[in-house]
Amino acid sequence: MIWLLLDVVAAFILDLIFGDPYWLPHPVRFIGLLIKYTEKVLRKFTYKNKEIIKSENENTLGYNRGERFGGIILTLFVVSITFLIVWAILKIALLVHPVVFHIANIYFIYSAIAAKCLADEAKKVFYRLQKSDLEGARESLSMLVGRETATLSEMEVVRGVVETTAENTVDGVMSPIIYAVAGTFFGIGAPLVYAFKAISTLDSMVGYMNEKYIDFGRFSAKTDDAANYIPARLSGLLIPLGAVFCGMNIKKSFRIMLRDRRNHKSPNFAYPEAAVAGALEVRIGGNNIYFGKVVEKPTIGDGDRELEGLDIPRTIRLMYWSSLLTLGLCVSLGLLILVLLH
Repeated sequence: MIWLLLDVVAAFILDLIFGDPYWLPHPVRFIGLLIKYTEKVLRKFTYKNKEIIKSENENTLGYNRGERFGGIILTLFVVSITFLIVWAILKIALLVHPVVFHIANIYFIYSAIAAKCLADEAKKVFYRLQKSDLEGARESLSMLVGRETATLSEMEVVRGVVETTAENTVDGVMSPIIYAVAGTFFGIGAPLVYAFKAISTLDSMVGYMNEKYIDFGRFSAKTDDAANYIPARLSGLLIPLGAVFCGMNIKKSFRIMLRDRRNHKSPNFAYPEAAVAGALEVRIGGNNIYFGKVVEKPTIGDGDRELEGLDIPRTIRLMYWSSLLTLGLCVSLGLLILVLLH
């Protein structure tokens, strides 16, 4: 068990050093392909069984029962297949040699953590803003967010980077670490992490509130909410603690997190966003345009000062420190449990 916990630490260090090299095919790409082709098959079924269930409330729309059922099958199938493939690979690796097993285990956990990748993508926007290349910054931001970026001002671009970095601190870094350590106690650390990655990828591909996915992607989106429920709330504690190491405002980070933790359509992502906004002493959130429609969102934070380009590297530092605290907390709890069990 200690070696398995050390695998998680090694995986985190590898991510800090290497991130996600472009030349190395990432397992998530294969999950994406699985989702794409499974959706195509299931869509044929749901179109044949397209029954709209009318709502009793005249002011609300009905829903497509066939598409909702297809979305449930998609989620269960993709998550199960992903888990089983990683589990099988590790079983085969163990039969070859324990060292081969640990190499494979470390690789899967390392590839599931996205701290450096998230930082690198955020820095691309920052560097373009530093060169007064607003068009380039908008283009780089479009690779990170689902909102339309073509008409955003410089401050709105910064806001987008701060928000997505805060959100992805949870589902891109903290959640994989937590699931890796939790799964270690059952011998399924890497498979559990990749089950989570499958859920996260499903949400990013089909979990939209537009006409195409409002029913088909509903179950995927709800599953993603459930998977990130505990890590998001933990981020509301660890990001303020990370603010201490960054020389930022821990008291305001914690206070704004408590006050604005529900100012988001997601039940989770206002926690890290509010903690970051409080630490930076800025205001984020507000309306965005998705698929040509304005989506109204409440604001987060007091806005003691205006956002500026340097808030991007500040948010990155917060992400790194809260991730390190997550790793330290999880591994320490793991070691404590091992001691108590023995």
